[in-house]
Amino acid sequence: MITVPRGTAPAGSGILVVDKPAAATSHDVVAAVRRLAATRKVGHAGTLDPAATGVLVLGIGAGTKLLTYLSGADKDYESRFRLGQETDTEDADGQILSTPGIAATDEEIDEALRALNGPIDQVPSAYSAKKIDGKRAYDLARAGEKVELKAVPVTIDRLERTGPVDRHDNLADFDIEVTCSTGTYVRALARQTGQLLGSEGHIRQLRRTRVGGFTRHEASAIEELSAQAEQGAIEVVGMAEAAKRSMPHVEISAKQEQAVRYGQFITVEADSFPLALIRDDRLIAIGTRRGNQVGPATVFQD
Repeated sequence: MITVPRGTAPAGSGILVVDKPAAATSHDVVAAVRRLAATRKVGHAGTLDPAATGVLVLGIGAGTKLLTYLSGADKDYESRFRLGQETDTEDADGQILSTPGIAATDEEIDEALRALNGPIDQVPSAYSAKKIDGKRAYDLARAGEKVELKAVPVTIDRLERTGPVDRHDNLADFDIEVTCSTGTYVRALARQTGQLLGSEGHIRQLRRTRVGGFTRHEASAIEELSAQAEQGAIEVVGMAEAAKRSMPHVEISAKQEQAVRYGQFITVEADSFPLALIRDDRLIAIGTRRGNQVGPATVFQD
């Protein structure tokens, strides 16, 4: 639980980028922001593990309707891998299961990382939030039940070592950066790297630095948001700007706006969807394709 003051004014609708602290759950952050933003209408675009830090994208008010379009965004992470040791949770908080050690050279480690770039199949961690018959995998694993998850396709656009290899006790620790598709587990990448080298691996730390068009440079710490809330409404990325960062967009006319608000389809130039329909820096609707026309999937009130 995160202790924060109650906001003195309701926040506007939009997207809020929070720098999640370690040890807090994503739900803890949502609960804190509900209090800071003086509204119950707060949701997130994808969880972070409690031990992880960094970018957590929240929707506030009508901004919650944008979250479905953000959940599939690609992401950037910074992590520290340890090769030569296996834990049950595949991170530093877990119980050590084995320590086979690692004898790979720096060049062999880099080659294994390169081998995981591109489209790959990945078996998620048993302690992931994946559901099995309606139950979270981590709940089953913590209850001592055997968890078997199927491999899923993910895409790794970049997995690269960014610091020297620290060798100690027949283990190898080093920093990495990764850009990946939604659904990727960085913990699983550490395991896969170790296994490619005939050993095991897990992560020592994890920080998310980007979700789609939202980065750590604009992420606010809970302390900053608390200070804002004591002075007035906390600041959010407005609806139009948030939509522009999340999908293609077009400007529409007043006549087209009226048609869209009546649920009618309009003719605009667009190559990909979903499509943000903008007028006078206001998000009017999210558009969907029907033949050569565009109609509203979601309409936003002024």
